[in-house]
Amino acid sequence: MEIVVLDGYTLNPGDLSWDDLRLLGTCTFHDRTPPGEIVPRSLPAEVLLTNKTPLSAETLAQLPRLRFIGVLATGYNVVDGAAARRRGIPVCNVPDYGTTAVAQHVFALILELTQSVGTYAQSVRQGRWTRSADFCYYDSPIIELTGLTLGVVGVGRIGKAVANLGRAFGMRVLLTDQPEGQTGLETVLKNSDIVTLHCPLTAETNRLIDHDALSLMKPTAFLINAARGPLVDEEALAAALNCGRIAGAGLDVLSVEPPPASNPLLTAKNCLITPHIAWASQAARQRLLRTVVENVRAFRAGTPQNVVN
Repeated sequence: MEIVVLDGYTLNPGDLSWDDLRLLGTCTFHDRTPPGEIVPRSLPAEVLLTNKTPLSAETLAQLPRLRFIGVLATGYNVVDGAAARRRGIPVCNVPDYGTTAVAQHVFALILELTQSVGTYAQSVRQGRWTRSADFCYYDSPIIELTGLTLGVVGVGRIGKAVANLGRAFGMRVLLTDQPEGQTGLETVLKNSDIVTLHCPLTAETNRLIDHDALSLMKPTAFLINAARGPLVDEEALAAALNCGRIAGAGLDVLSVEPPPASNPLLTAKNCLITPHIAWASQAARQRLLRTVVENVRAFRAGTPQNVVN
């Protein structure tokens, strides 16, 4: 069985082993695949594995040997699933591998916004403490989480894990499952000190957090997004941050990744951005790779699992 991995680098930059996948067939690995190379590199494949490399209907029509598509992620919108289904090709994803990692990253963003640990540590490295007239300084507010309200939009696995961490910090937790009920979302936005997004990207949730939604939030509130970039209207969020409509934001995802230099959030006030790494702990990536291998093994045995099309 010929197995081709189109963009394996982000899953495995070298600290994991592909050996279990190699046991299932002849493997060809590419760190990343530019658009012009997708078809040539995919032509030999019976099993094709992709993370973010798009597989359109036009591309799939040029791959006569293809029998199986595995997505190295939970999201599978990079594959035209309907076109694959018409060919009898199962598309399989990895539905759960990064819950713990993403929830932890959400709180890393929250804690940086409320404690400024990284900012203070950098100021010490720059010599500010050695020049201080006092034994300490704290010109950025230090905010306790206990007693604050955490609003969780989307209560799947990750949303529930974040809610549990919030409770462990002594926070009051409000939950809403979008797109069920705008009233629920309004209540969360109006009453939360921190709003964190964990809903899927759909036609209903695209730009869910727009100017009107941001106008409902407290001026002292923070917005967290470690789900999907297009959930947020980036122009509206940048404007809200720059005028003090909300206090800050912590983002691990943007609408275009990597972002163009013109993205207004890159220079917005009190906006922390990490490069889509919430999922990427070594333990989470190992779980992901293990399920990818299991998906291929199940297909080879005639019982595909985690089929999304």
